[in-house]
Amino acid sequence: MAYGVLISRFVKHPRELLAAGFGGAVGTGVDVAALVLMVGHGVSVPVATFLAALAGAATNFVLNKYVAFRDHSPINLRQLARFGFVAVAAALLMAGAMKIVAVKLGVPVVLAKLACAAVVFAIWTYPAQRRLVFARTATA
Repeated sequence: MAYGVLISRFVKHPRELLAAGFGGAVGTGVDVAALVLMVGHGVSVPVATFLAALAGAATNFVLNKYVAFRDHSPINLRQLARFGFVAVAAALLMAGAMKIVAVKLGVPVVLAKLACAAVVFAIWTYPAQRRLVFARTATA
């Protein structure tokens, strides 16, 4: 039943979902590049995952604000704080997921990253950004 509710919410805003997915893909590209670079230089996978996720989040914020959610209002501290909360929570979820999938299960880092990113996007990032960060324009 929870999957049906999640899917029905996505279907209500297909352009927004696709644009947020695109922003997420670009942010994930930045994220993966930073992750591979840091892991290649000896940074632990969970720490590198957390830091790389924050770099990807900054990219994602700009794309989601102006493209996905069409929010052209000035950036304000409240919106940045909400986005920061969503991004830090996503980064923590990603770090935990990567610890399980990449470290404990031994899935290659990039493959684990892509799988974990898709799950975190579906269950946390998109719904939280839509409701918490860009709620005003999402419901307008």
